[in-house]
Amino acid sequence: MRNELTKKDESTIAVIGKHDLGDIIKPLIREIHLFDSYVAGTTHLKDKTVLETIKVGDNLTLQREDDNKYDSNAILVLNEEKKKLGYVPEKDNIVFARLMDAGKLLKAKITDIKQKGNYTQISVGIYLVDL
Repeated sequence: MRNELTKKDESTIAVIGKHDLGDIIKPLIREIHLFDSYVAGTTHLKDKTVLETIKVGDNLTLQREDDNKYDSNAILVLNEEKKKLGYVPEKDNIVFARLMDAGKLLKAKITDIKQKGNYTQISVGIYLVDL
């Protein structure tokens, strides 16, 4: 008999949302605004066409990247099709990484997009999704 705790990759809210029960619980889900930030690393994208498909108001997925050799708290920012847009900036990610590692579901929403020469600045709000 195993009495160990195991880390799940998906939060309870994410799992429930994929089932019929999710439609019942959706009205109880709250999005708590935590912080305003931006997407870092957009200039290093291999496929920059993803930047042409996003718009203000889009929901973005935040996903921990455990094997990042530069930042142990790295959090990927993905569009609705799960394509990489960049990262939560390293200067902002430690608390969000800890929340995600504890099983909390975080998401982001695009609040502004500005083209500055070859650079696309994507401003986002980061939210805790909670019951």
